[in-house]
Parts: sequence; C-alpha cells; structure tokens
Amino acid sequence: MSALLEPEPAFAPDDESAFEPFPFDGEAETLPTPRAVPAPTPRIRFAPRPRARRTRTILPSEPGLFPWLERRFVPGEMTLWAGPRVAVEPILELLYAGNAVARGEVSLLEGGNRFHPYRIGELGRSLGVDAGATLHRIRLARAFTAYQMVALVDGWAAEARRHRPTLLVAHDLPAMFAADEILDDERAALLAHVARTLRTLAESVRVPLLLTLEPGGLDRFPGLAESGPRWADLVTFVRAPGGLRLRALRDDARLALVARPGGQHGLEEYGGGAAGEVIAWDAPPRRTARRSRSG
Repeated sequence: MSALLEPEPAFAPDDESAFEPFPFDGEAETLPTPRAVPAPTPRIRFAPRPRARRTRTILPSEPGLFPWLERRFVPGEMTLWAGPRVAVEPILELLYAGNAVARGEVSLLEGGNRFHPYRIGELGRSLGVDAGATLHRIRLARAFTAYQMVALVDGWAAEARRHRPTLLVAHDLPAMFAADEILDDERAALLAHVARTLRTLAESVRVPLLLTLEPGGLDRFPGLAESGPRWADLVTFVRAPGGLRLRALRDDARLALVARPGGQHGLEEYGGGAAGEVIAWDAPPRRTARRSRSG
C-alpha cells in the first residue's frame, strides 16, 4: 500500500451517496513539505510556539497516523479539523479508539448528532481494547436546540474540571444554530458567545481542544477566529482518489491515507441510530442487546 502522490484536489461536494465512510486500515505516509511554506490565511493567527509543554499522551505511537495527529495538539489551545464530514468523521472515530488505547479520556460535545457507538467500539476492538472499555472513555453530551447547546458549552468547564479529560472535542457545533427560527443577529450573537466561552474553557482546564467544521464552517462560526481559543493548528481534509489527504497549516505538514483494497471490511458495516433527546455528560449508560467482545 502506498501514499497518494497526485496533486491535491479541491474539496468535492459533500455527497454521501458518492463516497463511503473512509475505511482507514492504519497505514499512512508523510508527504514531503515544499520548500516554500505558504503563509497562514490572514484570519488565523497561530499562538507563538513556546518550549514543548508536557501533557498527557492522547494517542499511541502506532499506527503512524496517530503521532502525526498528536503533534497538532497543544494544551489550552484549539486545533481545527476542516473538511467534508464523510472524510473527517471516520478519522475522528479512529481518534476516539486510539485515545482509549492510550488510556485517555475524551470529553465530547456532539453538535451534529452523528455519534456511532458500535462503529467506535469495533474500532477500539480492532486496536486491542474491549468495545465497552473504548466507549467508557468517552463522556458524551449533546443537545437538539441551539439554546441547549449554549447551556452545555457554558457548563463544559465545570464538567472538565471534575473529570479531567485528556482531550476536549467539539464536533460540528454550528449545526445546532442553522434552524430557520433563529434570526441571523441572534445566531451570530450566540455563536460569538460560544467562541468566547470555548476560549475560557481551553485556558482554564489546560487541555487540548479539537473542533471539527465542514468546509466553509469558519465563516459560519462568527467570533471563532477573532475571539475564540488560541490556535494550535488547522488541519484540512481533502478527499482524493482512493483515500484522503491531510494538511496541517502551521508547518504545512502533509499526510496521505490510502483506503483498503476492495473486498475488505471496514467502518461502513457499523451503523447507529440518532436519539431525539438531550443527553448530558452524566446521563446513565443504556444497555443494548449487542454484547461487546474483547480480543
């Protein structure tokens, strides 16, 4: 299996019918960095990089994708993953499983209502962790209105101080604010408040914060670039023939991920339904008819 070396394509339309969830099999190759490193976009001002700060391990050393991703995280700062959800979300699920291997804890605020426990549990099992143990290391909160989401963001710092996660993840927060009944001015004010609160959260708990947005999502999140958390890095996800390309903006580091050959099974086997209710971090776990297997 080899890396993709073709020129990087533009973002394709987010058409799930034309692209299966990416079945990453753990192989990755770092692409060479061009000599001329382009300057970051003017809207993004990265925090100065001080001496390396010690932090809890987020991901294991294997496969090679994990160390590449972990280098993008800094305690107290924000890393943004931007790309089509069918490209970002499978890698996000792999991140959850890898964090369980490293015996970390994820505090997840789910804005898109696209959390698939069976898929994540099976990924953990493929990495040697019991499916139930993988899910036990993710503390999930989600809402189904913008106002509920604001309340969860306001309470996130207290939640994180109680349970001391390894990584904070805010998945597609603006999705909750797209409802037609929310006026444009109110939407902008609510999101600006969320951005400021996320900065306070990251700086107070001193834990890396990962945000995920779809292409163009930064423009739909007023205040994030200007008054949100300090930037650690911006990683863009681009679908390419047969796999994915990742690019970290801070140092223009690039990574190619190649899909499995045809006939191999992957993430697409495991589905998950969406519940129409608010779930907070301290909600009791639900029993399911499906039993997890270790090994």
